[in-house]
Amino acid sequence: NTNDPDANQAYRDIRGLLREYTTATASKNEGKVLVEELDVYRNQLRAETLGITNANLVVAICNDRTTIIPWGDFYETRERVAVAFKGEQVVTSAILSVSSPDRPKIYFLAGHGEMRPSDVNAARGLSVFTDELRLRNLQVEAIDLTMQKEVPEDADLVVIAAPQGRFDPFEVELLRRYLTDRAGRIVAMLPPANPHGLDDLLYDWGLVADDVLVLEKDAANVTEAGELRINAFLPHPITRSLIDNQFAAYFGLTRVVRPDPGRPLDNALRVEVLGATSETAWGERDYRATNAVYNPGIDLTGLAGFEPRNRLGVIVASERVTPPKDLPFSVRGGRLVLFGNADFAANARIVAPGNLTLALNAIEWCVDRDVQINTVPRPIERYQINLSKADLSKLRISLLVILPGLAALFGIVVYWTRRS
Repeated sequence: NTNDPDANQAYRDIRGLLREYTTATASKNEGKVLVEELDVYRNQLRAETLGITNANLVVAICNDRTTIIPWGDFYETRERVAVAFKGEQVVTSAILSVSSPDRPKIYFLAGHGEMRPSDVNAARGLSVFTDELRLRNLQVEAIDLTMQKEVPEDADLVVIAAPQGRFDPFEVELLRRYLTDRAGRIVAMLPPANPHGLDDLLYDWGLVADDVLVLEKDAANVTEAGELRINAFLPHPITRSLIDNQFAAYFGLTRVVRPDPGRPLDNALRVEVLGATSETAWGERDYRATNAVYNPGIDLTGLAGFEPRNRLGVIVASERVTPPKDLPFSVRGGRLVLFGNADFAANARIVAPGNLTLALNAIEWCVDRDVQINTVPRPIERYQINLSKADLSKLRISLLVILPGLAALFGIVVYWTRRS
């Protein structure tokens, strides 16, 4: 205990969180989390043995690997005030860092005007998303396929984020070989209005990205900033936590993405819609017109006979699962997650809990991570009473005069009641 109330609160928050980890893993034969509290001043020898030289730290240790977490990393601050507790994120990241010898590597494609992982721009930058990925022990690097003969061997995942121009045919072939021959993983974010040249690749994986703009008839499904409110999710590892927590995602300009009705028959291919619009949205083909209106037979609407009924897909996933001969289990092949929007992951929008959870879950699912670790920071509730000087004077009189007077009056009443 110290005289610093913030330090005492941090101690209580972190201690309570670590107890949750020990309780959750107590019944496991492997992977138990053990917690030791250490006073570095009273037990200097033990601290030196563990390599701890300072107080107010959390140290994750597994075998010969160590990760140190300063207490300040447990909180999201704004103007030097803690506004959110992100302990689950940093502790899980530390556990992954010391317990897993591998750090999956993610390549963000460049060369076509894509959104960049290092860009701090609010509208098109991905720096906040990149920081979240690195916090989860994932490596991030940008790459231009025009300078490569193949997708790098160490690529666990390729991200295509809002290309502004077409991919060359040889680049598409590199991606096709990566997905098919190497069971690669791709997350593609393809907002409307820009040709991308990936149609043949999407067709091979049973998907289509329509050249339409999603418009909404019901203003209740659009924010004041013009964002689509997406809260129709179908069960899948990527969307399960959004459904459980009743999170919505917020998209800017969005195209329709869906299973291709003319896709080739392939029993090993599993195609699913993960997220969809409301039932009042449509896909506008003439989206460059000044006053777009729905035209039956031309524009897209949700179909009653396809899931989700009467809604338009904006997130789809495709994966190949091949049952090998004479074996009782399936071998997973490539995975492709397709979004009809990209700015949901941009710096300005990724702060929304639903957006961050959705983006992280898509990445983690593609690299075969447990998406349940993707917790969002817990907001810290703060309350402030704003009183004028007159109100403070009234409150002071109430506390000093009225309340004691009422207590005395109550005592007199009780006294006379007992006497009578």
